[in-house]
Amino acid sequence: MTRTAQEVLADAVQGLAPGEGANRLVPLIAAGEAPREVITAFTLEQHHVIAGDRHSFAHLAGRAAEEPAVARFFESLTLGEDLARSLLGPLATACGLDEEAVRAHEPRPACQAYPSYVAWLALNAEPVDAVVALTANFAAWGGYCAAVGSALREHYGFDNPACGFFDYFAGPGPEEEERSAEAVAAGLASGRLSEPLAHRYGRLLQAYELMFWDGLAVR
Repeated sequence: MTRTAQEVLADAVQGLAPGEGANRLVPLIAAGEAPREVITAFTLEQHHVIAGDRHSFAHLAGRAAEEPAVARFFESLTLGEDLARSLLGPLATACGLDEEAVRAHEPRPACQAYPSYVAWLALNAEPVDAVVALTANFAAWGGYCAAVGSALREHYGFDNPACGFFDYFAGPGPEEEERSAEAVAAGLASGRLSEPLAHRYGRLLQAYELMFWDGLAVR
């Protein structure tokens, strides 16, 4: 039976979802029990994550030039990273960070494993396989961002502009879901999609995602 793009993506999102309790930090933030310093660390690390991911997505878009639907997916992600970078400004201000503090920050290895692996995917993975892996990870990431954005308002006194970064990533809109499905449909039609490899990449992305959150608590 021929599988649809929606079935492929649903299987990846469900099959690669982190287990309950896998992320140890987000529940603490959601309950207001994590120190405010982890939000500061998050903000500092994200400056490096966003810069790396933007370059990786742009490279994947270029590699996917022969499949326009796949290229559009990554072009959209590239533009999304530009917006995300602008939304870090109010969050940094709320954390008491200025440009000098951001520049002086030395990134933590555990927090930078994720963008390092995205860069590996940009160089080595079939782009449509990366679409599936990233879509599965974004589902988990979106849930984390939704929980943190709510907690920052309720427990930490952050205002709406400071939470804009988390609101942006809290869940994919219809356009994002459509682009993902179109990219996967193109990969199915061309025979370039390998679900086993896509799931391998997604499993590793989820693991590196959890390393990011764990790394925020490291002193």
